[in-house]
Amino acid sequence: MHEPGRGLGPEDPRTVGEYEITGKLGEGGMGRVYQGRSPGGRLVAVKVARTELAADEGFRARFRSEIAAARQVGGFHTAQVVDADPDATPPWMVTAFVPGRDLDRTVAEDGPFDEGALYALGAALAEALTAIHACGVVHRDLKPGNVIMSDDGPRVLDFGIARALHDTRLTHTGSVIGTAGFLAPEQIEQGTVGPACDTFALGAVLVHAAGGSAFGEGPAMSLLYRAVHGEPDLSAVPEGLRAVVGSCLAKDPADRPTASDLLVELRAHAPVPVPAPSPAPSPGPAPATPPKAPAPPPNAPRPVPPTAVAPPAPAVFQATPGRKLTRLVWPLIGALCAALITLGAWQTGYADSQRLRLFAPLVLAACVYHIARALARPHTVTVEPPGLTIRSRRSTRKDDPFVTIPWTDIVSAGRPQVAKGPDVQLLLKLRWGAPLPLPRQGVEPRQPDWVTVTVPRPIGTTTATLRGRLREAIARCAPHVHIDYL
Repeated sequence: MHEPGRGLGPEDPRTVGEYEITGKLGEGGMGRVYQGRSPGGRLVAVKVARTELAADEGFRARFRSEIAAARQVGGFHTAQVVDADPDATPPWMVTAFVPGRDLDRTVAEDGPFDEGALYALGAALAEALTAIHACGVVHRDLKPGNVIMSDDGPRVLDFGIARALHDTRLTHTGSVIGTAGFLAPEQIEQGTVGPACDTFALGAVLVHAAGGSAFGEGPAMSLLYRAVHGEPDLSAVPEGLRAVVGSCLAKDPADRPTASDLLVELRAHAPVPVPAPSPAPSPGPAPATPPKAPAPPPNAPRPVPPTAVAPPAPAVFQATPGRKLTRLVWPLIGALCAALITLGAWQTGYADSQRLRLFAPLVLAACVYHIARALARPHTVTVEPPGLTIRSRRSTRKDDPFVTIPWTDIVSAGRPQVAKGPDVQLLLKLRWGAPLPLPRQGVEPRQPDWVTVTVPRPIGTTTATLRGRLREAIARCAPHVHIDYL
């Protein structure tokens, strides 16, 4: 699907919105999918709805709401939605272009997955569904053709439009939408559709990746009947994985595990990639001594040593004094009140002021100490070649005032779904097996391998400007880290 093999015909558009169409990628239930190029030169996938869908105002309304929900899903596991126009004629949406083969073609060309690869595939898809379900989106049409095997792992496509397209098909023809063999029984019987439908489809996808078919081959109606009334065929699935896949294909949605539960179960058995050791040199005869280089003539110019390339300079992000003072409103008010009480207690004629004379200065000194300590040790984030260093005023141990997350442990960097406070949050995806840092101010570890880092924003600096500086610093100090929508 994501390798253009066909050219554009006379009925295909040459531009959609501000995107130039460069080729055709495929055709599906929604419409046609094209390869395009953004005004800045980035490759994108442009999906244009069918003409009959464009005439349905109900489809436009559902399409609009589903796109708003799909924008919240991160791009680590999916092809992120970058643009859409549900009011155009016909409606269209644009997602990031993910190069690679779909799972169906991968199995056909490379053969079935082995047990370790099945665990890794299942964990990646469960992680993608967890992110999708957390945003209130149900895929409804997970199948091998919607899974792209990219260089950085499987990506799930076409989420966010299935509900709008599903309701339109029901309105027009009374039939269900989806692919026979991957639809859950409640979808076939037009019952309540929820996240458990995607879990059922995930089980069928794993059976397909193992080289089998959960409900056999044949006409679509036969596959639909077997999905509702028959038992799945798990003979192609390795024995250690059959129990997990069988639980996904349970008839009752309540008996199926959630995507997050599947992630924990599958990741516990998924292999962690380990770099292969370099082969030892084969023994052989000792090399002959090379002849000595001839001496240069006396008047020959001396060779100039190569210039060393300096490492990238670290970028420090910290709050200005004004931003820090806004966080000390209550300590400042307490210090002011303590100072006024201290002055009043030392005035002549003030009755019963002995206790105030004793405690008010202590309260004032404590407030001043807290303010001075906060200003002297601010929360800072440093982007440097070794890693990301976060220094905090408060930490779990007195001898551990900072933490450094090495770039070798970081796979990608983006933004969380919901922003908190005036600062910028940086969401880091760690590699499998990397240790999670301890929680502290500015560092919030999330199971299983996510970390949220709070980057302070100075007063007068916009969020967009700070995010741009972060992108530049990360790209300069860690070029291998994938920078997602930040």
